[in-house]
Amino acid sequence: MKNRSEKFSSLSDVNDILSLSLADDMLSSNIKNEELSIRVQRNSIQKIIKFLKEDTNTNFNQLVDIFGVDYPNRDERFEVKYNLLSMTNNLRISVSLSVGDGVEVPTISGIHSCADWFEREVWDMYGISFLGHPDLRRILTDYGFEGHPQRKDFPLSGYVELRYDDEKKRVVYDQVKLTQQYRNFDFISPWEGAENAHKQIILPGDEKAVKDE
Repeated sequence: MKNRSEKFSSLSDVNDILSLSLADDMLSSNIKNEELSIRVQRNSIQKIIKFLKEDTNTNFNQLVDIFGVDYPNRDERFEVKYNLLSMTNNLRISVSLSVGDGVEVPTISGIHSCADWFEREVWDMYGISFLGHPDLRRILTDYGFEGHPQRKDFPLSGYVELRYDDEKKRVVYDQVKLTQQYRNFDFISPWEGAENAHKQIILPGDEKAVKDE
């Protein structure tokens, strides 16, 4: 069984291999929490993922997940992250790249078949398109859904309601107007002063207003 220092040594070896073999494709790398994290050129992602999977010194043949992150203030506002696992070496690596809004990322579904659904999820939630994907469509939201819910600029409260239309035989969205019912608070307590159509509602705690007077 490897101890902690041996595991970090192995990650360092992997980092050295990548730095030598893929120097033009990597932007940065670091080791933290027993994981190697590398940032790469967007157009090099297929080359790097394939190398990590097939090279006998790395053996990262398990794609754990792909997910997106939104940084609206950046020039390239999105990051796409790929987490991979080497069952042979019991090591993990995180590969990340930056991509601008409307820019495509090469698909890796031809290298890892499970990337098909992962990339569909990223497209559905963030609107990041994957060039060469065989079937890029929504997977978590309905096919008629508008927008991408995980973007930071997606509204927290919507303006449509979802229902099933018997005539169209599918889910449809109708425009709705959301109104906030007016409630009168005197700020002495959350419930004090609450009224119904007939009389003021007396609740426990209201007596403190009398004492204050």
